[in-house]
Amino acid sequence: MLTGVHILLTYGCTYECDHCFLHCSPRAEGTFTVAGLRSLYDQIDSCGTIDTVYFEGGEPFLYYPLMLEGIFMAHSRGIKVGIVTNGYWGTSEEDAELWLRPLVGLGIHDLSISDDKFHFGDEVSPAGRAIAAAQKLGLPVDSICIEAPTVRDEGEVGKGEPIVGGGVRFRGRAADKLTVGLPRRPCSEFTACDREELAEPGRVHIDPFGNVMVCQGISIGNVWQSELEQLMREHDPQAHPIIGPLLRGGPQALAEAYGVAHDEGYVDECHFCYDVRRKLLDRFPESLTPRQVYGVD
Repeated sequence: MLTGVHILLTYGCTYECDHCFLHCSPRAEGTFTVAGLRSLYDQIDSCGTIDTVYFEGGEPFLYYPLMLEGIFMAHSRGIKVGIVTNGYWGTSEEDAELWLRPLVGLGIHDLSISDDKFHFGDEVSPAGRAIAAAQKLGLPVDSICIEAPTVRDEGEVGKGEPIVGGGVRFRGRAADKLTVGLPRRPCSEFTACDREELAEPGRVHIDPFGNVMVCQGISIGNVWQSELEQLMREHDPQAHPIIGPLLRGGPQALAEAYGVAHDEGYVDECHFCYDVRRKLLDRFPESLTPRQVYGVD
């Protein structure tokens, strides 16, 4: 049952991080309008099961008035709100309070602030100042800290083969930027996808173009063409050209289903799946969209 909608308010971002799922950057195009948000909330109301929305990006604070209006819309409907931000606006703790104070009392149940070297290197982190300000204001805040991929030994836990840690998911820009030199496993091992709820999604990501994604870059429809409630009701995962094979046998089955040429090994399931999907963009343009999530203009 669908209970959460993650609104990709914009693909624009102040950064161009190597680990970004969505190839966001200062040059990325696509931002919601207030009319688009209003239409989406009407569709959320019609679903009757959604109790939480998240504002994400890109960087949602780049369009602060629009984000704030979207939060007001959620609050007026009794919907809980989460926000994911890089905290670039934390130029000082006092300034960060200025940005955050209007959010107090608006049903914010989670403020997640990225605070890692992908965003800030070794600089003094504006995210840290933003976190301190949120704590002072009583907002529920947590940090997202993704480390660079690290290779460690499973030891007695598994087969003794090296595994990759750090929290990076090798989709989007990470598949190109962060996989070099990492150990790879045979494709035959990747016969399942347990990273997303593909069969019965409890949440979806909806972008400014209307794409309803159960995983970044895998769309089940468009809310500017069909109502969200109808899309969820009619969602047939086994019949979906991408989700169906993934459910039957993971990335390996997806590659075999369409005869996609691929490498002999990949870092993980996401890395393999992303590579195969990118090679199928022209074959399934409605299901694998938007193209910019795959680094294609």
